[in-house]
Amino acid sequence: MTKSLSTKNRNISTSVTLAITAKAKKMKAEGIDVVSFGAGEPDFKTPKHISDAAVDAIEKGFTGYTDSSGLPELKKAICDKLLKDNHLPYTAEEIVVSNGAKHSLFNALQAICNPGDEVIVPNPYWVSYPELVKLADATPILVETPESNGFKYDIQKLEKAITPKTKAIIVNSPNNPTGTVYTKNDLMEIAKLAVKHDFYVISDEIYEELIYEGEHVSIASLGEEIKNLTIVVNGMSKAYAMTGWRIGYTASSKEIAQIMKNIQSHATSNPNTIAQYASIAALKGDKKAIQEMKDAFSTRRDYMVDKINSIPNLSCRKPEGAFYVMVNISKLFGQVLNGRRITSSIDFAEYLLDSVKVAVIPGAGFGSDDYVRLSYATSLDNIKEGLRRIEEAVTLA
Repeated sequence: MTKSLSTKNRNISTSVTLAITAKAKKMKAEGIDVVSFGAGEPDFKTPKHISDAAVDAIEKGFTGYTDSSGLPELKKAICDKLLKDNHLPYTAEEIVVSNGAKHSLFNALQAICNPGDEVIVPNPYWVSYPELVKLADATPILVETPESNGFKYDIQKLEKAITPKTKAIIVNSPNNPTGTVYTKNDLMEIAKLAVKHDFYVISDEIYEELIYEGEHVSIASLGEEIKNLTIVVNGMSKAYAMTGWRIGYTASSKEIAQIMKNIQSHATSNPNTIAQYASIAALKGDKKAIQEMKDAFSTRRDYMVDKINSIPNLSCRKPEGAFYVMVNISKLFGQVLNGRRITSSIDFAEYLLDSVKVAVIPGAGFGSDDYVRLSYATSLDNIKEGLRRIEEAVTLA
């Protein structure tokens, strides 16, 4: 008799973003001219001084195990960064370096959740949030963050979602997939609820450096009470074009950090040693490359938003950060385009890929079927050509 497999893990869904991107890459490999708006990573090379630091570490033989929660020098660099950029004083014992921000989120949820706990997740959500909550034996509670409210939590609706089982809330600013940036006032309202009802805040700040309007505020900086309840999550991937290097980190209380460190010591031993040395160089080095990326992203964003809003039956709001646009496609539902009836975001994404060879991410993967997500982490030429094809596709009756 075949033994049963893990019920919990069998119920974890595949990432829609990775599935669409994989299909588009397969078509490209077959020689098909595909324009992809699926990328969740900067289309820039890792800055040379960071790569040079990695090579230097290899040549010096710095390739062995490190402390399970990261190199002391890297933790110090992170503490210095948090104090300088975010006005957040932390000690090295409160920092856990991991294999990417996604791994940091996994560690955080594993450290605080018990069976029966509830974790509030914004909807639209980054595809991994609900699944990471489930992996921690908790229940994701989706709270709508509608476009009419700037894709932000409505405080009244948020408070209604809080129960005695609420263990934490996830706040992601700048946001994936919407590009929304929470203001200081927005965060103060959320902080008040967290303190009042005594639940944790998991603050995903991985897109911190990529803000075009307003400024980044970490919710943990709004007072000692909320800082004690917050797990700050950040990393090297987006700001430094280091997605494949896989270095993320958390800042939290010592008690939570110790639990995460213990988990990680058994799961991965330690983060990649060479990538840690590269990360030290990134945090200590010149930020000129970040500004150059931001300038390019800002130009692309402006073009994309203006063009989308000129296409019949499509619309979008202007994102303040990250490098994504959520395109509202609800006016297309029920229409027949080039012989295909559009009834969902998956229908529309498949139609675009099949008819005009453009890859977008269906909003269904983010919990919001009225949208598709487009990334502007691709060249302006690709953006212009891809949007030209989309315009052509939606006018084919």
